[in-house]
Amino acid sequence: MTYTVVSEDEKGFHMSISQYCCRAIQVAFLGTLLTACAAAPNLAPTAAPAGNYILDPAHTSVIWTVSHAGLSRYTARFDTVSGTLNFDPDAPESSHVHIRIDAASVSTGLPDFDDTIAMDAKYFDAGRYPDITFVTTHISQTGETAGKITGDLTFRGVTKPVILDAIFYGSGTSFGHPGKTLGFAATATLQRREFGLTHLIAFGIGNEVEVRIETEFNEDAGKTSR
Repeated sequence: MTYTVVSEDEKGFHMSISQYCCRAIQVAFLGTLLTACAAAPNLAPTAAPAGNYILDPAHTSVIWTVSHAGLSRYTARFDTVSGTLNFDPDAPESSHVHIRIDAASVSTGLPDFDDTIAMDAKYFDAGRYPDITFVTTHISQTGETAGKITGDLTFRGVTKPVILDAIFYGSGTSFGHPGKTLGFAATATLQRREFGLTHLIAFGIGNEVEVRIETEFNEDAGKTSR
C-alpha cells in the first residue's frame, strides 16, 4: 500500500481553492438575485400579469397626519396591514382592492399613547371596532400611471366613500418573491368628524386627516390569469 504525504502547505492550498470556489458560487448567485432586483420596473400597466396579488406588509406603510393646533403635523402610522388586489392590466378600472388595517396597531412612537388612541372610545375604540377596511367601488384612470380609486372606508363602525389619488410605480421583481411585484402610492384626505371621531377638534386638533400609502403587492403565483 502506498501512502501519499501531503504537506501542510498543500492542504492549505487545496482548502483555499475550495473556499474560493464556494465563495465564487455564492457571489455569482447573490449577484444574479441583486441584478434581478436592481432592474428598473416596467411602468406600463399592461406589462404586469393579470390576476391576484397579495399585499406585502414588509413593504407597506400607512401614515397619517393631523394638525396639532396649527403648530405641526402630528404623524403616526399603522404597523399591521393586509390586503389583496385583483389586477386587470388591460382594463385597470376593473381591478379590485380589499385592504384591512388592525386599528390597535397604531404607532406614534409612544407606547402608552398608542394604547390610549387604539382602545379609548374617544379615539379608535379598537376593542369594539378592531378592523379598518377599504374596499374599492370604482377606479378611473387619469393618466398613464395615475388614477383615482374610490372605495368604502369603514372605521369605528361607520362606512363612508373615500377617494384615493393613486400612482402606479410599475411592475418588477422583488427580492425573495418568485413572481411579479406591483408598486403603488396613494394619498387621501379624510374628515374624521364623519366617523364620529370628534375628540379635541374644539381645542385645535384638526378635523382633516391626511393619509399617505406606499405599498407593494406580490403576485399570487397560483392564481394569475396569464
